[in-house]
Amino acid sequence: MYISVRDPSTPTRRLAGRVPGTVVVLGVVSLLTDISTEMVTAVLPLFVTVGLGLSPLAFGVLDSFFQAGTAAARIAGGYTADRLARPKAVAVAGYGLGMMAKVLLLPATGIGALSAAIGVDRVGKGLRTGPRDALIAATSPPDLLGRSFGVHRALDTLGALLGPVVAFSLLMLAPGDFDMVFFVSMCVAGLGVLLLVNRVSEPAPAVRAHAGPRIALRSLFARAGFRRVLIAAGALSLLTVSDAFLYLSLLERSMVDNSVFPLLFLATSLVYLATAIPIGRLSDRYGRTPVFLAGHLGIILAYLVIGLGTSGGGAVLAVVLLGLYYAATDGVLPAATAALVPAQWRSTAISTVQTATALGRSAAALTFGALWVTIGPVPALSLFAVGLAVVVLSVAPTLLRNRKEKP
Repeated sequence: MYISVRDPSTPTRRLAGRVPGTVVVLGVVSLLTDISTEMVTAVLPLFVTVGLGLSPLAFGVLDSFFQAGTAAARIAGGYTADRLARPKAVAVAGYGLGMMAKVLLLPATGIGALSAAIGVDRVGKGLRTGPRDALIAATSPPDLLGRSFGVHRALDTLGALLGPVVAFSLLMLAPGDFDMVFFVSMCVAGLGVLLLVNRVSEPAPAVRAHAGPRIALRSLFARAGFRRVLIAAGALSLLTVSDAFLYLSLLERSMVDNSVFPLLFLATSLVYLATAIPIGRLSDRYGRTPVFLAGHLGIILAYLVIGLGTSGGGAVLAVVLLGLYYAATDGVLPAATAALVPAQWRSTAISTVQTATALGRSAAALTFGALWVTIGPVPALSLFAVGLAVVVLSVAPTLLRNRKEKP
């Protein structure tokens, strides 16, 4: 029996478990979008530090802008989707801005133009992420939230896996031709927007959120479980080094060379792809909070491996740990958040937590870039490892109170 994906409340054929058709289609949209985005992400560190000759501190500023650009847009996107009860419409706007950002990258020749293009892309990501994740949560049975997010993230990550391959192949055909990478990226993003518009319908009318944004946030903060997740996610992100900086650290320590640099993104995505669904199932069975905390223990080990390692084997282990970290946190965090709040505030709640995470990572990028310049990458990684371990131990007792995860 074939089920139309245009009915978001009806399960489709099994894909790594029983998930709704909307989840699968949104996963394919994310797959195309991530091919587009990761094509740019894979070459951006080299483009900035080698192509434009900017310093690691300048890259830290750019990476910070990359993370912070989502902050206001996440809250606005989540709240607007809840207020209008039209998450698809808001998601379409966000994906459209992501496509437009690739157009702006074509003439970029300095950090100002790059920051503008990346800012537009991050605003688009901020607008779409909360509404998209709310669609996933709204169409998934409560006991399969982790699996549904795992399926979506697996498809999303397949795009992240293919993106660096495409970028690497294009640069092999035309070394140094970053404009060609940006143009192809724009075309792929456009395909994702078309699929979303034509193959996903708005869900059945839900309760519209008529309260203003301040009242909405006040209502969310009144929930102890939501407060715990928000504070913990924000604190942990303050000591989370971006994957781009971790890759540059591997390059600095001669654990990898320039020729394989874009493939580091590919390897991380491959690990994430292989583990997203199994880890999602584990989170449904044993609780999302323990899995989320375990992911941060993995990234601490990655810091230590890079700081202490001197060989390619250490680079492989670090990349595996990074992939496991993403599998244990990226989909698990919105699944945990969605389970703690009423349906009419899901987009706002997920967007608020993701905003706290984005702001924390923005601050982390600035801090790590400054520490790199002043004391070097290895001492900086050591400081971040110790700090993150302290935060994990501090938030674990209160965060584990959310294991029942009832809205």
